[in-house]
Amino acid sequence: HNYYGEPAWPNDILYIFPVVILGTISFSLGLGVIENQAIGEPANPFATPLEILPEWYFFPTFNLLRILPDKLVGVLSLASVPVILVLTAFIENINRYQNPFRRPVASLVYLTSTCYALWLGYGSVLGISEALPFV
Repeated sequence: HNYYGEPAWPNDILYIFPVVILGTISFSLGLGVIENQAIGEPANPFATPLEILPEWYFFPTFNLLRILPDKLVGVLSLASVPVILVLTAFIENINRYQNPFRRPVASLVYLTSTCYALWLGYGSVLGISEALPFV
C-alpha cells in the first residue's frame, strides 16, 4: 500500500513495472539458454509404463476417482467442492471480521480440505490396495 501519497501513475506503472517484466522475461530466457538439458529420460513411444500417473497437482483428484467404487459418486464428490466453497463464502459473510482467527468456519474448512487433499495425494502414488493410507 502507498502510505506517502505518491501516485501509482506514472511512477509505478511507467518506471517499475517494465523493469520487473523485462527482468522476469530475461531471467526465464536465461535459464532456458543455460539449462537446456532435458528434465527426465527421453520418451519411448513403444513402451507403456506400468502405472500411468497424472501431474502432481491432480494426485488428490486421481486418487479419489480411483478409490471410489461408483464413478458417479466420484464425479459428484468433485463437483461438490465449488459448492462447499461458495457456501463457506456466504456463511463467512455474516461475520464482519477479517482476521482468520476470528473466522473459524473458513479456517476450519481450509485446514480440513488441505489435510484431506494432502492425504489423498500421498495415497495416489501408492498401489490401489494402499490408496487410502493410515486406514
